[in-house]
Amino acid sequence: MTTPTKQGSAPATHAALLFPDFQHELATTRRVLERYPDGKGEWKPDAKSRSIGQLASHIVDMVSLGADVLETDEVEYTTRAGTPTLDSAKALTDAFDRNAARLTKDLDNVSDDTLAKPWVLKFQGHPGVTGVRRDLLRSFLMSHLIHHRAQLAGYYRTLGIPVPPIYGPSADER
Repeated sequence: MTTPTKQGSAPATHAALLFPDFQHELATTRRVLERYPDGKGEWKPDAKSRSIGQLASHIVDMVSLGADVLETDEVEYTTRAGTPTLDSAKALTDAFDRNAARLTKDLDNVSDDTLAKPWVLKFQGHPGVTGVRRDLLRSFLMSHLIHHRAQLAGYYRTLGIPVPPIYGPSADER
């Protein structure tokens, strides 16, 4: 179902109404990935945390998984060919750009009916993450992406890497 807009204009899709901030968040995430410290992929702040390379690569992969939400009915996480651990800003931003272009194309073309359908992320054949696509795109994709981007910015701060502006100037960009 489409939602009417001002008289004479085309009705807006749910995607256009629900996700206008996605392009801002994707651009911000790319800026953070541009600061990745090449060759430091094994560094981690403590034994319980992911390495910086694993975390940055996970962020890149989440955008691909967002496209999977729109292109498939389910994904088996344990056999999915995700993004390998990358260890340079160029490799990360190149992969991110491909994934972001795929997601953006899918969002531009997704129907309201598709957004209303359920989707499942399975782990060893068992449902792990389930929900309606439009809800999963907001929580499982975008909120999750923002969370991990903030973690990566915290890693940067610990390593003395200037944190780029995210929602306004950072302490490093004043």
